[in-house]
Amino acid sequence: MGFFDSLALPLLHSIDAERAHQMTVFALERMPLPPLPKDDDALAQNIFGLDFPNPLGMAAGFDKDARVPDPLLHMGFGFTEVGTLTPRPQPGNPKPRLFRLHEDRGVVNRFGFNNGGHAAARARLLKRSGRGGIVGVNIGANKDSIDRAGDYVAGIEAFADLASFFTVNISSPNTPGLRDLQQAAALDDLLARVLDARDAFAASGPRRPVLLKIAPDVALADLDDIVRVARARAVDGMIVSNTTISRPDSLRDDARKESGGLSGAPLFALSTRMLAQTYIRVERQFPLVGVGGVDSPEAAWAKIEAGATLVQLYSALVYEGLGLVDRIKDGLVEHLRARKLRQIGPAVGSGVKDWL
Repeated sequence: MGFFDSLALPLLHSIDAERAHQMTVFALERMPLPPLPKDDDALAQNIFGLDFPNPLGMAAGFDKDARVPDPLLHMGFGFTEVGTLTPRPQPGNPKPRLFRLHEDRGVVNRFGFNNGGHAAARARLLKRSGRGGIVGVNIGANKDSIDRAGDYVAGIEAFADLASFFTVNISSPNTPGLRDLQQAAALDDLLARVLDARDAFAASGPRRPVLLKIAPDVALADLDDIVRVARARAVDGMIVSNTTISRPDSLRDDARKESGGLSGAPLFALSTRMLAQTYIRVERQFPLVGVGGVDSPEAAWAKIEAGATLVQLYSALVYEGLGLVDRIKDGLVEHLRARKLRQIGPAVGSGVKDWL
C-alpha cells in the first residue's frame, strides 16, 4: 500500500481536488478485493451491539453514494459510513467546491450534500446485502425541503433493512439553515420523529443504532442543550465533530480564504476539545465517535483519551494515502501494549482533563 500511495498521491495532487476524489472512488470500485485483514484482538470492541474488528472508520463524505463500502472495509477500516444521503438527488453547490490547504494539511469543502438520492444508494447497498461488515448510513435533508425532519425520517425508512447504523447529520455548514436543527426544540422534534421511525421498523426487524453528528463550533451552553436532548431521547451515540467554519490564525495556505467547512489537521485541536466537553456531559450514557484531524496513531490515541470509543478519518488520506489505515492500527496496538492494556475500553476518557 505504501508503494501504491507513493505513485498515486503525486498524480492525484497534480489535478483538481474533486476530480482526484472521483478518480480515487472510480479506482476503488474496479479494484480486485484483497482478503479482509485480520486485526489484533486488542482492537476489537462490541459497541451499539455491533462487533467492530478495529475502532478506525472512514468518515462520511468520502463515499457519498455508497459506491465503495466493501473496498474500504477490505483496505482495513473497521467500519465505514456512506453519505450524506438525501431523499432526492441533488447536485450540491457550484464548482469549484473542494480545496486542498497543502501548507496546513487541511481541506475546505462546500459540497452541499451532492448525492444521487436514496433510491440509487439503496440499490447499491442491496447488491452487497449479506456480505457483512459494518456500514453506516449518514442521512440528511434536501436543500429545498419544506419538511427537513421528514427527510431524515425518509432516510430511516429507506435504509433500515440495510444500514448497520444511522448518523443524523445536522452539522454540515454547507446547507443553509441546517445547523439550526442543533437548537434544542428543533433537535428534540427531529430526534423524536427519527427514533419513532427507527422503532417502528424494529418492531419487525433489527433495531438500528442512531447517532447524532454535531459541529465543533457550538457554544458550550448550546452543547449542554444538545446533550440533554440526546440523553433524554436515548440516542445510541454521538459523532464529534463535523467540519468547522472557523479559520485558525495559524493557517498559511491561500485556500483558507475559501468559504465552507475546514477539515484535516487544523481541525484536530478544536474537534478534540469539543469531544472532551461532550464526554463529560454524556457521563457514559452512550459512546462517542471522535473525528477531525486524525492523521497519525498519536492523533487517534488522543481522541480515545479525550472520550472516543471509535475514531473516524477522511481528510488525512489526501496527504497520507491509504497506508495510513494500517499505520494507525499498528500504532494503537503499540499504545495499548505500552500501557499494559488488553482492550481500548479502559483508555477511553483517560486524558479528558487535558482537553477541557
